[in-house]
Amino acid sequence: MTVKASRCGFLAGNTRSKQDTSMADEAIRNQYQQHGVRGYYEQFGATYRNPHEAHVRAAVRDALVRWPLATSAVLDLACGSGEVTLALREAGVTHIIGVDPYTGDAYHARTGQTALPYTFEQIGDGALGEQRYSLIVCSFALHLVELSRLPVVAYQLARIAEHLLVLTPHKRPDLRAAWGWQLIGEVANEHVRSRCYGSTLL
Repeated sequence: MTVKASRCGFLAGNTRSKQDTSMADEAIRNQYQQHGVRGYYEQFGATYRNPHEAHVRAAVRDALVRWPLATSAVLDLACGSGEVTLALREAGVTHIIGVDPYTGDAYHARTGQTALPYTFEQIGDGALGEQRYSLIVCSFALHLVELSRLPVVAYQLARIAEHLLVLTPHKRPDLRAAWGWQLIGEVANEHVRSRCYGSTLL
């Protein structure tokens, strides 16, 4: 996905200590400086791992219990190496589509599925406009979309899905009603902030 900076993390494993995670975050920041964000993912997307995966998967499980989210058709947006898809599968969700232009090999290696290769720019231009989903989950990526592009991306997503679950390590993004989304609820811990939105366009 095209972003100002991208998701933290690239090392494998789900049982990292806080120190290990901090080291992984620092390593990826150094890689961004050396290669640029797009350059990093073009070169290393096939081996991408999110060091916060255990917390992401726990947040997905919690969200499915906390909020009334239909899961008949789920889009895993910026799917990385499949941490959200795997958590959804563990919860019994069977119809999941991943999308990520850079980490398709990593996603396929872990999930056996092929990810759609769309960028945020393409999605903002309507690349998914004919699709319909009950839920979109976007983990560790939507807060990094260029602010000038975020409204149109959010609007296009609100045209194709009833609910949006945003997992972020920050307070961003703050989606607005004018962009097609109404906040349903929010929960945060020291690792992941989860926000659930309902579309005002469907």
